[in-house]
Amino acid sequence: MAVTTSDGVALAYDDVGSGDPIVLVHGITDRRDDWRPIVDRLSATHRCVTLDLRGHGESGDADDYSALAMATDVVAVVDALALDRPMLIGHSLGAMVATAAALRAPVRGVVNIDQPLRMSDFAAALAPLEPMLRGTPAEFADAMTLIFSVLNGDRLDDRTAEALAARASRARQDVVLGAWDVVFTTPPAALDELIDAMVPAITVPYLALLGNDAGPGYDDWLRARIAHVEIEHWPEHGHYLHLVDPDRFAERIRAFVATCR
Repeated sequence: MAVTTSDGVALAYDDVGSGDPIVLVHGITDRRDDWRPIVDRLSATHRCVTLDLRGHGESGDADDYSALAMATDVVAVVDALALDRPMLIGHSLGAMVATAAALRAPVRGVVNIDQPLRMSDFAAALAPLEPMLRGTPAEFADAMTLIFSVLNGDRLDDRTAEALAARASRARQDVVLGAWDVVFTTPPAALDELIDAMVPAITVPYLALLGNDAGPGYDDWLRARIAHVEIEHWPEHGHYLHLVDPDRFAERIRAFVATCR
């Protein structure tokens, strides 16, 4: 199934199950099929909608690959399906996209999987790799492999780990640079100001699940900005914590959705 955004991007999506609606938003280099273990566990009790963001999977290309542009992808699917206050679940870049989308459409709540919002920290971590990311295709592939090998940890099953590593090494340079351009071109303090201007407007329940260390003082930083935030650390689960323990993740989502009425 597909829907077209206001800027002409054809988006592929799947719509499975019934019950309270959930929209699952993948991260950079990923695709909607990566949610299958979660959809398999949740679709008996929830309507699960997955989409390929612009430039990913079976969706079309675009001129703008920023997180704000991708947020319009989520809103386009929500509107096309007339979803009533869906829960938005985003992983990595998808969590930033879901957070932005929550400001543009009525939603029940937001689940952020391992995407710290203190963007100055992300910019500092990414800065040493910018020359490689902007370099030759081989340099870019090496940088992406390095980034995700550090983030992913060692608890994924071998098949999933190999598939994700292969995906990262074959990532599209134009899409990645388009998504991360604001990080490269905006001073760190200004990045945090952008977040400060955005996230306090989120009034729905917000669950942050962190598989990696988000940095000193991050929990207090986030609590000062989002009124209804719950923060949980899943130590050593890595970046794809939902795929490391899909049963635990699915149960946590059911419990969170039940509290968001």
